[in-house]
Amino acid sequence: MTTSTALLLADLVGVAVFAASGASAAVAKRLDLFGVVFVGFVAALGGGIVRDLVVDQAPPLAFADWRYAATAVVASAVVFRLHPQFARLRTTVLVLDAAGLALFTVTGTLRALDAQVPPVGACLVGMLTGIGGGLGRDLLTGEIPVVLRREIYAVAALIGAATVVALDGLDRTGPVPLTVAAALVFGLRLVALRRHWSAPLPTFRPPRPNGHPPPS
Repeated sequence: MTTSTALLLADLVGVAVFAASGASAAVAKRLDLFGVVFVGFVAALGGGIVRDLVVDQAPPLAFADWRYAATAVVASAVVFRLHPQFARLRTTVLVLDAAGLALFTVTGTLRALDAQVPPVGACLVGMLTGIGGGLGRDLLTGEIPVVLRREIYAVAALIGAATVVALDGLDRTGPVPLTVAAALVFGLRLVALRRHWSAPLPTFRPPRPNGHPPPS
């Protein structure tokens, strides 16, 4: 299997996983079939569209290659049809989202490197590819985007993107090393959810009874 074929397959798997994540979130919000498919479509392809626009690929693959849109629509429709079998939609959404984050981060970083984007820029493109779909999904379903909460999300994508860049620098971009990089993002995200890891929050001091702020 060539590198381009493996990258395409990983991209399509990521599309299907993120579409299922978005569709599951839409089902939980009681949207109709069109709403479920639309949210799944945005969740699946939003990050890839951002990636392609950043690396100056026009039109984006989501519009240029019918397989991307078809995969997103079919995966969303399957979730809509089979959603009664998902006993715990929230858990399903979180696991699928972690898998999509991992796959899209890896493929987004690789495509940025292929477009001759410098290492730091490639890390940022990979992160944006990973978080873009989840951001669109959360906005459409009326949730505060995960990336803006204190959960470890964008940080996991950034670590995964940096790992891919490091592997590329060592000329280790075969299926096994890239699978390890994706597993790192996936595992870090799930462990962070399990152990409630979070980024620091600002500390607010309650106002004094007389209305004046406390002395510094």
